[in-house]
Amino acid sequence: MKQSVLFLCTGNSCRSQMAEGWLRHLGGDRFDVYSAGIEAHGKNPRAIAVMAEAGVDISNQASEVLDPALLDRLDLLVTVCGHADEHCPVVPVKCEKRHWPFDDPAKATGTEEEIMTEFRRVRDQIRERIRRFVDSGA
Repeated sequence: MKQSVLFLCTGNSCRSQMAEGWLRHLGGDRFDVYSAGIEAHGKNPRAIAVMAEAGVDISNQASEVLDPALLDRLDLLVTVCGHADEHCPVVPVKCEKRHWPFDDPAKATGTEEEIMTEFRRVRDQIRERIRRFVDSGA
């Protein structure tokens, strides 16, 4: 039986999108994977670009607001930013909630290369966290 996992962040534009992409890529068919936001800000083109560099296509994922009906089907809800963790709705008893905070690369400043470096750094942190989860369930 597949485990249903939702990654939740503020705008569902960067971190939760990357986490969804990594779990689909690294977890194969073991998971039903979703991402959503407290709001929907649209997908960040830099997030799409750095994931593509790593061989993961997230361009067809949607930027969506959390659907309360989805909560009833989840086994695990992971918040990836403090705002989402603080504003997360109450989850059903059967749904485990975890908080895996990551810096917001969309807040990076500087040259385009400096900004992209920050996106890559966060992408790689998310990949390693997802890899640990897939390997050990923790």
